[in-house]
Amino acid sequence: MSEVTEVVQEKALLGEGPCWDEINQYLLWTDILAKKIHIYHPETNKNRSFEIGQYVGAISVCSNGDLLLATEKGFQFFQINTRKLTPIHDPEKNISTNRFNDGKCDPRGRFWAGTMGMNPIQPTGSLYRLDNDFTVNKMIDNVTISNGIAWDESREKMYFIDTPTKKITSFDFDINTGDISGKKDIINFPSKFGDPDGMTIDKEGMLWIAGWGAGKVTRWNPKDGSLLAEINVPAKYVTSCTFGGKNLDILYITTARIGMSEEELNNQPLAGSIFSIKTNTKGLPSHKFKIK
Repeated sequence: MSEVTEVVQEKALLGEGPCWDEINQYLLWTDILAKKIHIYHPETNKNRSFEIGQYVGAISVCSNGDLLLATEKGFQFFQINTRKLTPIHDPEKNISTNRFNDGKCDPRGRFWAGTMGMNPIQPTGSLYRLDNDFTVNKMIDNVTISNGIAWDESREKMYFIDTPTKKITSFDFDINTGDISGKKDIINFPSKFGDPDGMTIDKEGMLWIAGWGAGKVTRWNPKDGSLLAEINVPAKYVTSCTFGGKNLDILYITTARIGMSEEELNNQPLAGSIFSIKTNTKGLPSHKFKIK
C-alpha cells in the first residue's frame, strides 16, 4: 500500500459516515457535531459543505439521486439542489437524550442505522432498519454506541460494532427478508488498536476497522479473527472508512478533533481531516437506498 495522504483539511469536530457515490464519483461524509454534511470531489479536490441544523450521523444516496440521512430527529431525505429536508420517520422521537450515529444500506437497498445516548454510558440505543416502503424495524436493542456495519459480497453475513463492547459481531443475514440471526462475536478488538468505530469490507471479505483513540485503521479476517494489516493515520481519533475511486481501491478515512487537548492538537494539526490511501485490494460499492 502507499502512504496515507490528507485530502480534505476541514478540521471536523466529529467527521463520520463516509459514503462513496459511484455515479458522481465523489465522497459524501458528515461532521456530526458541526451539523453538516460534505461532498468531496477528488477530481477537483474541492469539498462542498451543507448546513443541516441538526446532528447527522449517517448518509446514503437514494435511487432517485436524493440523499437519505440518519439525524438526531430520525430518518430524513435531503435534496442537494434545494437543500430541503423532508422527515420520513423518527423511531425515537420520545427519547430526547439519543441521536442517530453510524449507518448504511444493505445490498437490497434497505437503510440500517443505529442510535446512541448523547452521553453514551448506558445501552439506551438500538439498531433500526428502514425498509424501501418506509416502514421501520428495530433489529437490535440494548446498544450503547451503534457503529460500524457491513455485509459480505455473498450477502449471507452482516457485521456490526457496538463500540464499548470492543467486539465485532457477525449475524446470518437473509437478503430477501432483511432478517438477522445467529449472533456471534468474531473479533475481540485489542486496546492497542483503539476502540472499534466505523467499518467497511473489501471484495475478499476482509473487514477494515477504524480505531478511535489509536490513530489506526486495521484489516481483519472475520473467519478466524486474525489481524492482516494496520494503517497509521496522523490523527488520534479515527472514526470510519470506506472504499472509493474509479476502481474502488482508494480507502477514505474520516477523523475527529473532539476531546483533544491543545497540546494534542498542536502535535496533530491534521486531526479532523479526511485522509486517503491506495490499497492493494478493492472494496465493495456503497449500496443505494431503493425507493419503491
